Amino acid sequence: MYMKYFNNHPKALALMLALIATNILAWGLAFYLFHATPSLLAASLLAWCYGLRHAVDADHIAAIDNVTRKMMQQGKRPCGVGAWFSLGHSTIVVLASIAIAATATAFSRNIEWFHETGGTIGTAVSAFFLLAMALVNLVILRDVWGSFNKMKRGESVPETVSFARGGVMNWLFRSAFRLVTRSWHMYLVGFLFGLGFDTATEIGVLGISAAGASSGMSVWAIMVFPLLFTSGMALIDTLDNLIMVGAYGWAFNKPQRKLYYNMTITGTSVVVALFIGGLEALGLLADKLGLEGGLWNGVAALNDNLGNAGFIVVGLFVACWVISLINYRFKGYDALVVR
Repeated sequence: MYMKYFNNHPKALALMLALIATNILAWGLAFYLFHATPSLLAASLLAWCYGLRHAVDADHIAAIDNVTRKMMQQGKRPCGVGAWFSLGHSTIVVLASIAIAATATAFSRNIEWFHETGGTIGTAVSAFFLLAMALVNLVILRDVWGSFNKMKRGESVPETVSFARGGVMNWLFRSAFRLVTRSWHMYLVGFLFGLGFDTATEIGVLGISAAGASSGMSVWAIMVFPLLFTSGMALIDTLDNLIMVGAYGWAFNKPQRKLYYNMTITGTSVVVALFIGGLEALGLLADKLGLEGGLWNGVAALNDNLGNAGFIVVGLFVACWVISLINYRFKGYDALVVR
């Protein structure tokens, strides 16, 4: 399916080849600079693995998948959502690494303050974005559910199902998300998400950069670490993006598929975005207000392990796609007549 997709969408193929080439180039540079120092090669591998791991953080997956679904609902094929999100997200890490390399000692003393302040901003942006996307998808789910039931009754349905017309909340959400209409718009979203430095992977890359700076490495040599981090993260986030585009592409080939699949996957998107965004918002409240005990301890524990939720989210979306396909064919929905 994906070979056919790449044949029909050469830009997506070019993007994947460019990302693979970037990873190879980054590793080639690392071997060229550090071939005589095994410890630095090990640090390079660690930075790259940090990027691969950070790409499946729950907020990445939820943001990319929700925006991909939203843009395909508008008739687009957003192949670059994951790549642009990763580039924006990693820009913060790159800039911080440059700052560390330039002012290693001073910055390392203040990194805890930067982590705390940036963490508040990044978490707040992430929670707001995901909760808002959940509400937008909830509006879409209402329309899709109604249209699918009309189709089963043999009634006419609109060619496309979009946002409900009218209403202050609908106007507010359309205004807020009108900015994210192209893949490259996700650069800013990723940049804002990246302000947090709220994961061990990002702090780990900064720590590697700080260690290199303190040992007298040049700025350009230190930049290999964030380059490896960025290239690994962009590769995985783009793969996730294309998996979602491929899944949605099957659904959008026929109107009845579009309605049925949208109903399934949009419901999943709402649950995921509400869970992740709500958890981040509650965690931020608990941290800033010093809330403890019972519910708040559970919220803190879930937030501490939020990185692992990304794997679950990916699996959930893929499972929904497979189950949706099986159920669709088993019940013969392809034979429904769309008026």
